[in-house]
Amino acid sequence: MKKRDVNYAFIDSQNLNLGVRSLGWRLDYRKLRLFLKNKYNVEKAFMFIGMVANNQQLYTELQSAGFILIFKPTVRYFVNGKETVKGNVDAELVLHAAAIEYKNYDKAIIVSGDGDFACLIQFLEQKDKLLHLMTPNSKYSQLLRPYASYIVRINQFKNKLGHQKSQHRRSVETLGVSGNGDSSNVAKKSKKVNTANHGHRRKNEQ
Repeated sequence: MKKRDVNYAFIDSQNLNLGVRSLGWRLDYRKLRLFLKNKYNVEKAFMFIGMVANNQQLYTELQSAGFILIFKPTVRYFVNGKETVKGNVDAELVLHAAAIEYKNYDKAIIVSGDGDFACLIQFLEQKDKLLHLMTPNSKYSQLLRPYASYIVRINQFKNKLGHQKSQHRRSVETLGVSGNGDSSNVAKKSKKVNTANHGHRRKNEQ
């Protein structure tokens, strides 16, 4: 009997959260973790996020759901009198996927639509270690377009992964704040491409 691959997921939490929220719905992160495990045999799911002191309950809930949180310190500054928290976890995600955890998994799932990860995607594909690139929706950086055959759009699973109206809706908006904790990558300013009509066929999307 063939041994099953050991798969890891590396999640850009901010890009994921903002991408899903832009479509008007919210992820149930417990459902997402089970989805990754049951559908793609993901043994470990690393979520890269900015650390904000008063978000401890959120981090505890995410850890309880089965995510391994990788934190990044945040920087606070003011824009037009409004406080903003900023952090960028691109480097941490790349470091874990391409170095720290590289020998521990057979295939990787990268969860982000951020073009800054194009170099990582290329590296994993060349090493035959890329399973999927999961984007929040059909709009993602044009730098990821060459890897469209690997793309699985999370919005296609809204009915399975979304919060039910009857559920307690604890806010996860802090996932959209850059910095330490679950706010991994901020959506970048690179050009986006709507893939709804492009001709690339996706591999193993269902």
